Amino acid sequence: CYTFLGLDANRKAIISYVVGKRDGAHAIAFCRDLRARILNRPQITSDGFAPYVDAVRRAFGDAVDYAQILKTYGTATDANRDRRYGPHRCTSSVKVPIAGAPARENISTSYVERLNLTLRMSAKRFARLSLGFSKKLRNHAAAVALNAAHYNFCRVHESLRVTPMMALGVTNHVWSVAELLDVALSYPPVPA
Repeated sequence: CYTFLGLDANRKAIISYVVGKRDGAHAIAFCRDLRARILNRPQITSDGFAPYVDAVRRAFGDAVDYAQILKTYGTATDANRDRRYGPHRCTSSVKVPIAGAPARENISTSYVERLNLTLRMSAKRFARLSLGFSKKLRNHAAAVALNAAHYNFCRVHESLRVTPMMALGVTNHVWSVAELLDVALSYPPVPA
């Protein structure tokens, strides 16, 4: 299971997300959902996952400035072989423009990588080898949805000093968890 995340780097809002397999079909679904939520010509940066190139092209056509950051990782050394789930060290990264004219100084995945960490730290469903780890896709998707809503409406971002949805002008106050749940429960349940 993989979570695709689209983040507004300026207002720190989760614009779009898709939970599913890390494959071309889900990348396309994610990019189409992202396109439906963006009114202007965006600049997008992704990691080097190959299906993103086709997915961004299908969803945005020529109305996008798109780049990838291609990272090269070293191999495991004897000293860190026991780090079973730890990443290898990044030995180099290259910014590669793919479409349009992305501003080189804005080609970055740092914000969304930080969001990934925030999501993993705030939702135990992402922690492997724990009791809270999601075993059902439906439960995991619901947990991601609740976490994204909390992040956007209830959590004051340190650099903004408001919630992301306040920064976007969607709401004028910080939502309480009770208010978030009242709104979430006001919608009819989606059939299984």
